[in-house]
Amino acid sequence: MGNYLHHLRHRRRKRLAQQYPEMSDQRVAVIGLGRFGSSLALELTRRGWDVLGIDTDPALVQRHSDTLTHSAVADCTDPEVLRQLGVHEFTSAVVGIGTDMEASILIASNLLEENVPNIWAKAISRQHGQILERLGVHHVVLPEHEMGERVAHLVTGRMLDFIEFDDDYALVKTVTPDSITGAPLGQSGVRTKHGVTVVGIKRPHEDFTHATAETVVMKGDVIIVTGKTRAVEAFAEIS
Repeated sequence: MGNYLHHLRHRRRKRLAQQYPEMSDQRVAVIGLGRFGSSLALELTRRGWDVLGIDTDPALVQRHSDTLTHSAVADCTDPEVLRQLGVHEFTSAVVGIGTDMEASILIASNLLEENVPNIWAKAISRQHGQILERLGVHHVVLPEHEMGERVAHLVTGRMLDFIEFDDDYALVKTVTPDSITGAPLGQSGVRTKHGVTVVGIKRPHEDFTHATAETVVMKGDVIIVTGKTRAVEAFAEIS
């Protein structure tokens, strides 16, 4: 079964490379196969990426060995181990270790020394994240903190989903407030009054579609709204 799945993934990667040459080098090393790292590695594999999963725990590596493209039991705090695994040849690497801050920092430093062009790292605290950023890690993720903020928005408001970006910009899924129903969006003054833009709309039993200035939203519609974080927060509270 494992060989069959590997064959299917290889065929899919080959087909994607032929269709999209700019995406042909889809190789990533995921270091740390805990809940965060393994979920990421499995999803990337499902999307056709060539994934090398690495962990010091043989049981974790064994658990995912039939699913990932490659897997290895190794301690990547040793720079020589990284070289032996060929991680320096990968276009992307993810440090998924969260509980051992020292190991996370050492591995990130080793990846930077090897000039891996695209490094992601999980942080367990803002302090940890700041250290990784100062080292030069390209992307720092604080999953627990970001999920906590996201759920807080959902619990306290009328939002159905909330995603915030680094530059104080957010994307919100919410129920249409009564004050903008029954008229084209271009005439409702959503952008001028509230400082947000409606980019998508979903009616009951229909798929999401793009919203335009001529789109008329109705009571019960679900909309996707973008704008500055405070603006979309305020808009989502309108009834």
